[in-house]
Amino acid sequence: MSRKDWQGGIIRPVPVPPAGPYEDSAASGVWTLQDVADYLKQGLWPIAGNLSPRAVFGGGNTSSAGDNNVISYVTVESLGNATDFGDLTQSTWGLSAFGSSTRGVFAGGYTNPRTFVNYITFSSTGNATDWGANSAYSHNGSSGANSTTRGLIMAGESSTNRIEYVTIASTGSVSNFGTLSVAANYGGSCFSQTRALSGLSVSGAPTSALEYVTIASTGNGTTFGNLTVSRQGPQGCSNGTRGVFAGGDNGAYTAFYNVIDYVTIASTGNATDFGDLLSVISSVGATSSPTRALFMGGGSPISNVIQYITIASTGNSTDFGDLTVIAAAGAATSSNNGGLQ
Repeated sequence: MSRKDWQGGIIRPVPVPPAGPYEDSAASGVWTLQDVADYLKQGLWPIAGNLSPRAVFGGGNTSSAGDNNVISYVTVESLGNATDFGDLTQSTWGLSAFGSSTRGVFAGGYTNPRTFVNYITFSSTGNATDWGANSAYSHNGSSGANSTTRGLIMAGESSTNRIEYVTIASTGSVSNFGTLSVAANYGGSCFSQTRALSGLSVSGAPTSALEYVTIASTGNGTTFGNLTVSRQGPQGCSNGTRGVFAGGDNGAYTAFYNVIDYVTIASTGNATDFGDLLSVISSVGATSSPTRALFMGGGSPISNVIQYITIASTGNSTDFGDLTVIAAAGAATSSNNGGLQ
């Protein structure tokens, strides 16, 4: 059959594989039922009502304008600039974030009260809501992690090695989980549904150390391995299998790094070089979908750039778009991050 027989080119004779199980992941072309069934089994066939993963970035320091409370969002599987989502209940930086498939949570930060917790609903837009209970500890410079049900607020503050947890679907309580080996307040984490890895470092003292906890239980951190470069402030995310850590500085803010490392979360051991960020930068906001890791904002100088990598491969990052504000040390999470996959 000739191409002209396909009316106006609307129906394509050559099928285009879908990008994922989302309603906006086109699967144009003519498909056999067997081919459709194969994609359904792989969880890749577009399903109406299944929205593409949404990533949110909140807070951060904007230098001359000071701390901010702005929340921006992007659709992870697309490219383009962020859109305004709403505002946190307070302006702050150095906060952490985590989430479920429906709810994103922001916690801690360097602006009093450093114990605050907010949440948003991914599918809507609007201002964040107070959690109804604060942390028992100051979690400025903390990192966040989650499973499908539980969120962790990990360390923060030079005197705090505490880990706390919440049940994401509820509000009104924050509970003690355990401790990391050191009081740490710069850096990030990556995580699967079962395990959270912390890459936190002590202020002014770069480190390469990684440790982990089992999210469903409570308890203290255990040694995992080391990053390829000792640094302060690397931020992490994952696709549930592979975790990546990116950026950082030397603790004196006189040297910055563009390094991206990766680890296999289910095992232990040292990280491997993945590639490079677009520039040397620290304190980015990091989050992911099953396929992509996003690195948002960051400092040296303070930026609004969003960049991404394909987690299953290796290589340098690519430009994605821009945040609605320039911001360093904000926090990011998504509706399909590594702890939900």
